[in-house]
Amino acid sequence: MAILDVEYEQPLGADGTCATRHAWARVPRDPAPAERVALKQRIRELLEERNAVMVSHCYVHPDLQDLAEETGGLVSDSLEMARFGRDHAAQTLVVSGVRFMGETAKILSPEKTVLMPALEATCSLDLGCPAREFAAFCDQHPDRTVVVYANTSAAVKARADWVVTSGCALDIVRALHADGQKILWAPDRHLGHYIQHETGADLLMWHGACIVHDEFKAFELQALMREHPHARVLVHPESPAEVVALAHAVGSTSAILQAARAMQARDFIVATDSGMLHRLRTLLPDKRFIEAPTAGNGATCKSCAHCPWMAMNGLAGVAQVLESGCNAVVVDPRLVARARQPIDRMLAFTAALKTGAATAGLVPHLGAA
Repeated sequence: MAILDVEYEQPLGADGTCATRHAWARVPRDPAPAERVALKQRIRELLEERNAVMVSHCYVHPDLQDLAEETGGLVSDSLEMARFGRDHAAQTLVVSGVRFMGETAKILSPEKTVLMPALEATCSLDLGCPAREFAAFCDQHPDRTVVVYANTSAAVKARADWVVTSGCALDIVRALHADGQKILWAPDRHLGHYIQHETGADLLMWHGACIVHDEFKAFELQALMREHPHARVLVHPESPAEVVALAHAVGSTSAILQAARAMQARDFIVATDSGMLHRLRTLLPDKRFIEAPTAGNGATCKSCAHCPWMAMNGLAGVAQVLESGCNAVVVDPRLVARARQPIDRMLAFTAALKTGAATAGLVPHLGAA
């Protein structure tokens, strides 16, 4: 196994400041109760006027999750967001999440208008995998099939053979491995190690990580498990291996929800972005969900697992983009067709899995893009 080191922990913005700190500075204030009601009503009206639909990730503010569902939109992980935006009849998609999600929606629906309440909301995995450096890495290994996580830019996707999400990565890599293909994987090293462990595939890894999931602590998680001996532990595979090893179930946001629904336990410790807790508590109100720890007793916050960029999305931003049409996602037309190919492969593969259709013909021996 080979690893390429890149600097990703504190990515700097164009002005030389820490991009994470800048993101926290842009988190909108919570509206007062009357303002919240007025904003939600105005958004409902605008969605109808603009032939628009809301697509919200499970990590954004509860207001945006609730309103998406109330207005016929979607709350889910990035895989279902991609499918929904592509297939929905609305000509305007309002994507509450981070930039790669808006870009993916635009790649799949170039004829649609894609708006984001916080266009500058990005992702540490995206920031830690610059397209030029990644292309050079791929060029050094032309014998490998390039598989990239969805948390990447359109330019990185355009360099890939496959795009995967945490919900389908295991199935796709397992199929590629069965076909005898060696894989170049980027950018999340924790997810890569988990997939390698589960499939036995030959993965050459980029060295990135999510700044949220990377902070979960196994020692503190064990202490919390002792406090709640009957709790089941649900872990996102972007977490460190020692945290994943303690899990009763490992998977994407959708898989975590499915596991919590299926298990007989009442109490769950959840190691993923805390935005997911609202979704779990809403859909499973008879169960209790406890945030996994990201820090020790000396910290001011024992669990601060929330993406600063996801937190930039708010009701006022949704209303503003629907009013003005600002914050439209633009993807270089020269990238769209090439970036769409690996996304379409993923969607075709996962659709076949859902229906029980054969997937063998969907895994061509591609080599590096």
